[in-house]
Amino acid sequence: MARFTVLIVAVVLAFLVTAPMPEVTAKKYTVGENKFWNPNINYTIWAQGKHFYLGDWLYFVFDRNQHNILEVNKTDYEGCIADHPIRNWTRGAGRDIVTLNETKHYYLLDGKGGCYGGMKLAVKVEKLPPPPKSAPVKNIGSVSMVTGFAQFMVPVSLFAFPAIWDVITRMW
Repeated sequence: MARFTVLIVAVVLAFLVTAPMPEVTAKKYTVGENKFWNPNINYTIWAQGKHFYLGDWLYFVFDRNQHNILEVNKTDYEGCIADHPIRNWTRGAGRDIVTLNETKHYYLLDGKGGCYGGMKLAVKVEKLPPPPKSAPVKNIGSVSMVTGFAQFMVPVSLFAFPAIWDVITRMW
């Protein structure tokens, strides 16, 4: 049992030492939340307070026999005109995705009449803001916290890998 505990501790420490820092990833927005893409919902209110960034995506859930998702220009959006869309994002499943891969205004509407019932959404897509500046390194005496952590973790990691190998070879 003690060997197994040593193995678990060694694996966790090895992972912590070698794990990369997480990156900001694209965000998925389910349009309309749990009400989805349906008439009589104010999608302008739904979009308020949300920031849409390059790489995010909109997930639409709807009845594919009654609705669709068309991208149009601003004038057609305002007038619910679906005659000449810029793009038809509908793939026929009723579970469709609009990838926000350009920094621009996206004007989306239902081209099967639902636009008149409020099924239209305008979003402005922006570039991702720069990451926040890192906090200054806090010194504890003459050794910083980062240096102290590194001084602790490097020797631990040097012992972790041989310990893992030792436990694995003894188990076989």
